[in-house]
Amino acid sequence: MQTSPDLEKPVRVPPEAYVSPEYARAEQERLWRKVWLQAGRVEDIPETGDFITYDIGPDSIIIVRTGPDSIEAHFNVCPHRGRRLVDTPPGKRNAHGQARGFVCGYHGWSFALDGINTHVPHQEDWQGALCGGKSDLTPVRVGTWGGWIWISMDPGGESLDDYLGVIPEMLDPYQLQNMRARWRKWIIFDCNWKVAMEAFCETYHVATTHPEFNAFGQFRGWARNKGLHSHIGYEAPKDMEEDAGKLRVGTGDARLSTAEMQRFTWENANTNTTMTMVRAAERLADELPEGTAPAEVSAHWIRASREADRARGVEWPAVPPSHTAQAGTAWQVFPNFQIGQAVNNMLCYAARPYGTNPDRCIFEAAVYELYPEGKAPETEWTYTEPHEWPPVLQQDFGNMAAVQLGMKSAGFKGAQPNPYMERAVASLHRNLASYMERGMPEQAE
Repeated sequence: MQTSPDLEKPVRVPPEAYVSPEYARAEQERLWRKVWLQAGRVEDIPETGDFITYDIGPDSIIIVRTGPDSIEAHFNVCPHRGRRLVDTPPGKRNAHGQARGFVCGYHGWSFALDGINTHVPHQEDWQGALCGGKSDLTPVRVGTWGGWIWISMDPGGESLDDYLGVIPEMLDPYQLQNMRARWRKWIIFDCNWKVAMEAFCETYHVATTHPEFNAFGQFRGWARNKGLHSHIGYEAPKDMEEDAGKLRVGTGDARLSTAEMQRFTWENANTNTTMTMVRAAERLADELPEGTAPAEVSAHWIRASREADRARGVEWPAVPPSHTAQAGTAWQVFPNFQIGQAVNNMLCYAARPYGTNPDRCIFEAAVYELYPEGKAPETEWTYTEPHEWPPVLQQDFGNMAAVQLGMKSAGFKGAQPNPYMERAVASLHRNLASYMERGMPEQAE
């Protein structure tokens, strides 16, 4: 779990990966068809016959539950003449539904849930040439971890376990599979998918982009490379290792500033907390005397929140503070998924190309939390215009669009990420270069 030494020093990231149309076209074959991609949640397809689709560039995949304990995936294309079997409704992120099988709307070729062809009109006309699976759907590898469904279009690639590396060890204690979505939003945005992901993989921007948070304390953070992936976290005061995670107390009178920070976060970001946490923070001034040390405020607040959730049927996993400090606040799963974990909620981001246009991407965010059994809300992916996102995320959007424009300037020679706080940016591009065989970050002189 040691950081590669070449990422501990300053590097320059060439701008080609962000702005080149040719590079964007090459990503489909060299990157997206070679990696494991997060394609949905297991709870999205609870019953046999439930399916969702996942599109990236020209490739579309059908993911279907074929039995109580089995999920399969296939390319969403009929092997006859290439028509997609399932169309995405206009304005929707993806298709979903319930099926006994799939029928091509062009000529009626039919397939079972497992992709096996069950009917070809006038099959005898092919004189036996469709035998041996030639009329079946092309399978896509599928796996599950953390409550997510993962797919890989590379039939000979490494296993999901090997691909994820140390991430399950770090995040399994949070029991992410038990959380359910509170909201899910997506948008087609005017920046490269890497610009979108990089807007959230470091804390260096917080003081400037989100100045309102400065009133609640310093948010100096670190970023570390872990092979193919990376993670970020906050430095924490002595005896307050829990503050290395997302459940942080404020400065000054921690009773008051914690309540203010929780209210602000809920109202302006609608992420990284829950209403249970907000209400427990608002009681701190009544339950603790003035002058209570921040470490005691933190312990009381977290204990009260845990007890309040337990009373309503929500049990937090037990994650030691030492593990929280090691795991940090968010993991960047190469290449395009981020998990921002906590013991009772998580914030996840993903971005993927919009066609082969290097200046646009599909960006999405989802907030999850723990709910009592059977009480989780029903949510769908909702297309949301920039001005309708929470205000804090709108601040990030302003950077994303402006960065994409600026990177095309003759005056921009390449990104120079902070080697301590923005190491995840350098990590992304070093690993990206190994797939693309170009664009390796250059050691700064």
